[in-house]
Amino acid sequence: MSLVCAISNEVPEHPCVSPVSSQVFERRLIEKYIAENGTDPMNGQPLSEEQLVDIKVSHPIRPKAPSATSIPAILKSLQDEWDAVMLHSFTLRQQLQTTRQELSHALYQHDAACRVIARLTKEVTAAREALATLKPQAGLVAPQAVPASQPNAAGAGGEPMEISEQVGMTPEIIQKLQDKATILTTERKKRGKTVPEELVRAEDLSKYRQVASHAGLHSASVPGILALDLCPSDTNKVLTGGADKNVVVFDKSEEQIVATLKGHTKKVTSVIYHPSQSVVFSASPDNTIRVWSVAGGNCVQVVRAHEGGVTGLSLHATGDYLLSSSEDQYWAFSDIQTGRVLTKVTDESAGCALTCAQFHPDGLIFGTGTADSQIKIWDLKERTNVANFPGHSGPVTSIAFSENGYYLATGAQDSSVKLWDLRKLKNFKTINLDNNYEVKSLVFDQSGTYLAVGGSDIRVYICKQWSEVLNFTDHTGLVTGVAFGENAQFLTSAGMDRSLKFYSL
Repeated sequence: MSLVCAISNEVPEHPCVSPVSSQVFERRLIEKYIAENGTDPMNGQPLSEEQLVDIKVSHPIRPKAPSATSIPAILKSLQDEWDAVMLHSFTLRQQLQTTRQELSHALYQHDAACRVIARLTKEVTAAREALATLKPQAGLVAPQAVPASQPNAAGAGGEPMEISEQVGMTPEIIQKLQDKATILTTERKKRGKTVPEELVRAEDLSKYRQVASHAGLHSASVPGILALDLCPSDTNKVLTGGADKNVVVFDKSEEQIVATLKGHTKKVTSVIYHPSQSVVFSASPDNTIRVWSVAGGNCVQVVRAHEGGVTGLSLHATGDYLLSSSEDQYWAFSDIQTGRVLTKVTDESAGCALTCAQFHPDGLIFGTGTADSQIKIWDLKERTNVANFPGHSGPVTSIAFSENGYYLATGAQDSSVKLWDLRKLKNFKTINLDNNYEVKSLVFDQSGTYLAVGGSDIRVYICKQWSEVLNFTDHTGLVTGVAFGENAQFLTSAGMDRSLKFYSL
């Protein structure tokens, strides 16, 4: 049996054997390989020259080198080339397998790191929200809750009212509300019945057409804008709340988003823009009311006034207090600076959810709509129900007071809008709409001259005559919010088709 070198595949002149792989090598070749790699070429294990064992054999007779002058010689050369190529291919496959393993390990580590970062980010966000909630209450006296056994206040017609909390509704606050109401009443009397000269006339309003439409404010994955408001001091600033749980501030003149406010865990159903501060408010079925800083783009206060979804919001004329209604059958009056609930009241005799809430322009009374078609008027100082307006045949969806404080417009799921005279406490006009018309939003302009109705379409009526001057059907979905620009220079609307639209000449 002849010895063959495992490297050159030829008979070695100085054969030796590797104790690591038990293979025979030409000493000259194996020493050179060990000097370069320090391993056995067959199995890659460490090997040194001292470990090599010489093989004692008689002087070998090397075969003559084949020449390419015969077919067997050519086949031999081709076989050698093929073997070399196969050896090189095997080496490359080993290197590829090693690289794949290293890449798989690196990807696994990256995925684990991403999960850790996501968890930490979520914890940081939760901690910031908790801090924002607790910070304003630091150093304040803990609110004293009124026991449930406290005598009930008497409402209209002797109806019992359960006042579940009376936290800080002090004489000073009541006096502040009274002083503001006196100022507002005086200013309104000075204005009298005069209409602002800058107000758009009805004949010009009837020529309004859609001039802009923006569909990229909210997520397309959960489409729908559910709430709309304009900044009273700058009606170019538009506030929307969406089904995607976000609140968006949009600049009409710049045609760009100013801020996207995230924090609610359910859809946003009510939004309000503060008239004098860079602050907005939002409410959601997640039972919370959030106060946001537009400049900072963050939540500065979370008001937890209810144990059910919040259905309505209204800001008091002082700009310091917030009225909210809820599915838990309560309305609440809260301080926006501290996040404390000052008072919280329900009508036990009614026993049904509240669907909307709106302050009277003077701020001493307000209205709420109920799921059983009732409109209730409340005295804020006494926290009692002073009047009820029956007449609708479905859940009340929207209410709006006129600027002069005399009229109340209400809409419900009975395809009608009713107008009420607050001086005579009676319904003096009913606008019957098309069958199956859904009323979602009612709003008077700042002068009380026009009333806009949003729902299955958009309609604008001129007050006193109550005749229709406008009708828009540009939205492809239900209209959930309408609002007038300053002096009715433009009209804006938002709907379930995810679009915010503007109308003017």
